[in-house]
Amino acid sequence: MITSIVFDVGETLTRDDRYWGRWADWLGVPRHTLSALVGAVVAQGRDNADAIRLLRPGMDIAAERAAMEAAGAGEILDDSDLYSDVRPGLTALRAAGYRVHIAGNQTARAGQLLRNLDLPADTISTSGEWGCAKPDAAFFERVLATAGSEPAATLYVGDHPARDVGPAADVGLRTCLLRRGPWGHLWADTADPAPDFRIDSILDLPKVLTS
Repeated sequence: MITSIVFDVGETLTRDDRYWGRWADWLGVPRHTLSALVGAVVAQGRDNADAIRLLRPGMDIAAERAAMEAAGAGEILDDSDLYSDVRPGLTALRAAGYRVHIAGNQTARAGQLLRNLDLPADTISTSGEWGCAKPDAAFFERVLATAGSEPAATLYVGDHPARDVGPAADVGLRTCLLRRGPWGHLWADTADPAPDFRIDSILDLPKVLTS
């Protein structure tokens, strides 16, 4: 029986359009150009950061992100970045008795910004805070330690088959693919291994888990 539900962040709980828009502005390219490149690398199964590397070969992305922060052009995250089903969906899951956690490949700053939103979650963690990132097994081991539940009782919900569904299943977690964002739509029907559940909205989860 599933007792803990853990959510990815980017394109699961939050839209990435502002994130990529700020990168485009920083690099001095049209937002549409970077957006199209993100779509291209996604279709090729590559890391989305490769879109930036195509524009600026050899760029140290971590150093450039730090420069953005120092210049006041760093990460911003507020309620306008959340998908509309996030607050009601997480609230409904907690009301149904599930423990709700958030853990994704984000910076430590993003973790603090997420906590500032006072989301209905028991814990909020990021790879930047943990020092390990998806798809490494160490990330999902930290997920289990933080959730305090057994793998078979823990559901990981994300939009990316290769970074969410596959590696979570390898560690023994149950998995749910959310058809959202470029990865969730493009690869929804070809995820291998197949997720335990597929949903179009977080609001679908309570019914799916009890059907």
